[in-house]
Amino acid sequence: MPELPAHPSSARGSNLAQYKKQAKELLRAVEARNVDALDRVRRWHPRFRNAPDDGIAAPTLAGFTLSDAQLVIARAHGFPSWPKFGAHLETLNTLRALEDPSTLADLRDPVSLFLEFASVERHGWHGSGSLQQADLIRSRYPHVANANIYTAAVLADEPTVRTLLARDRALATAPGGPFEWDALTYLCFSRYLRLDKSRPHSENDAFVATARVLLDAGASANTGWMETTDDDPPRPFLESVLYAAAGLARHPGLTQLLLECGADPNDEETCYHAPETYDNTVVKILIGSGRCNERSLAWLAARKADWHDEKGLLLALNGGANPNYMTQWKHTPFQHSIRRDNGLILIEMFLDHGADPYLRNADGRNAFQMAAYHGRGDILRNLEGRGFAPNYDGPRPDLDALVAACALADLARARALIAATPDLQPQVLQIGGALLAHFAGAANLEGVRTLLGLGIPVDALWPEGDPCFDLTRNSTALLVAAWRANHEIVRELIARGANVNATDARNRTPLQLAVKACVDSYWMRRRQPDSVAALLAAGATKQGIKLPTGYDAIDVLLKAS
Repeated sequence: MPELPAHPSSARGSNLAQYKKQAKELLRAVEARNVDALDRVRRWHPRFRNAPDDGIAAPTLAGFTLSDAQLVIARAHGFPSWPKFGAHLETLNTLRALEDPSTLADLRDPVSLFLEFASVERHGWHGSGSLQQADLIRSRYPHVANANIYTAAVLADEPTVRTLLARDRALATAPGGPFEWDALTYLCFSRYLRLDKSRPHSENDAFVATARVLLDAGASANTGWMETTDDDPPRPFLESVLYAAAGLARHPGLTQLLLECGADPNDEETCYHAPETYDNTVVKILIGSGRCNERSLAWLAARKADWHDEKGLLLALNGGANPNYMTQWKHTPFQHSIRRDNGLILIEMFLDHGADPYLRNADGRNAFQMAAYHGRGDILRNLEGRGFAPNYDGPRPDLDALVAACALADLARARALIAATPDLQPQVLQIGGALLAHFAGAANLEGVRTLLGLGIPVDALWPEGDPCFDLTRNSTALLVAAWRANHEIVRELIARGANVNATDARNRTPLQLAVKACVDSYWMRRRQPDSVAALLAAGATKQGIKLPTGYDAIDVLLKAS
């Protein structure tokens, strides 16, 4: 996945002048049409989402300005505006001063600030942050811990919450604090719930007990806070307490309690984020509640495909997930599995549960066409072995059949198709970079050889890239293979003359990606020194590589080269 910038709450010495400089640098980079800068703008600026390059950099009144660059910086750090980002930095400077016991620095409203830092990041990644600032405030201002029902809830202080409710039962639902949330929302979106490892996640822990007291006093299991999407126009949606319990903290006891009290799991967050782990306890609770609708079950299956999680996917499918449900992203969970290059075991799970390979996605492609363009000859063979007749009746059936022949590594058939329809040769060359990258990512060695045999240049560029796999636009197949730790493909591409020092849009080389694949990637499970050794032997530059890497086997190679 693309890396988020460091949040200022974790960066010592950050100041507004530093970020003003970054904004000016971003503006200059956009004016220079820097690919990485343009991608950052598309990701973080709502007005330029999905805009073409010229739409951002054009010198018109609607073009990109310094204010726009500042907004990108602010939103990338989790803030809705530049002024709010600046105010946050000012608060951080005061908190840093508080770390010195002799300082005269003081906080104007320590209770509100404690709640802000003890709660999740509202406008950024909800799973970001730490307890450092909240704990610092508590240590300097001990009274904040039981100042009101909201601070007591965020700390799961059941006795204090019970005492306050005995005095005024209406506090169970009253909004308050800096975000105007109710107490149960502060409890569920508490960073202490997610990060305080001294408190075990059990059915009877302090958070469950405190939540039960609030629910018994009238709090709603469907409470939360309203957020707006980045759509045009923006659309409000609920960030529910169940999402916080199941999708953020992944707290089994609290998830179970909320569901028993009537929480609805069919919001836009719970069943999307709950599967983002290999611990499927919470997913099992959600499915077992019987409250998940068809859309939510399909999301569980699709997200387990994102995680390549065999056990989790089987849970979702056995729990009733429909592999043919057309999601809002215009592809089914089964089709999503192909998009995510899932192993054949997961593909077969979908097919065993009734996946229809003839359904079409938003691009008009069925599973045969999708598998072909992703270089998945193994899927094509599996489908035919199950009795499904190949179907390539899209707008370019001849090209589809040619790509399928390449995925099946049938060079003779591919050449015969081109001989019969010569126009196919320029067509396949035009998309050759994308095909070669997909085939390399799928570890289809014979398929890669077939594409090269048709004349596709070994350094052909993949114009689109794939942000999900952290592959930038204009990557080469060698960059893809190095990042995906597909060692045989790396050796083959090098042998065919691939540029071992090609760079992607972030100036990363194949060697840098091969090293990262070994020490910080999903692909670590198949790490070997092979790709690094092959690249070094072919003259790859070691620029940007820092030792030690974290993997002794490649450290030896890097030092010796």
